[in-house]
Amino acid sequence: MSNHDHTAAAHDEHHEGMGAKQIWSVFFVLLALTALEFLIALGFVHHWQILQKGMLVNIIYIMLTLVKAYYIVAFFMHLKFEKSSFIVCSTIVFIFIAYFIVLMLVEGSYLSGALQSHPVYPNN
Repeated sequence: MSNHDHTAAAHDEHHEGMGAKQIWSVFFVLLALTALEFLIALGFVHHWQILQKGMLVNIIYIMLTLVKAYYIVAFFMHLKFEKSSFIVCSTIVFIFIAYFIVLMLVEGSYLSGALQSHPVYPNN
């Protein structure tokens, strides 16, 4: 049988993980982003009416949500600690899925408009 050296240092070197300090720092970043979203939604838009509902607010929400999604995927799902080839493959798959969803929404919108222009019962 072969002799395998399974020490704690070798195990820690192989699996880079997150310590408690890093987990709490990511938690507080996510907490701050969520608080910022609530401040924008409840304060700037509804209470003080500094911002109007519309494209700008939606873009801000989408950007904040994407940053939160990055932190969750990178740290809590340990994707940041994976090899770069796996990250590239996962990103490409995600881009294709998002592209497919956008294509289906655009095509569905086109077909909805094209099909509704014809009457269902032409003889009435």
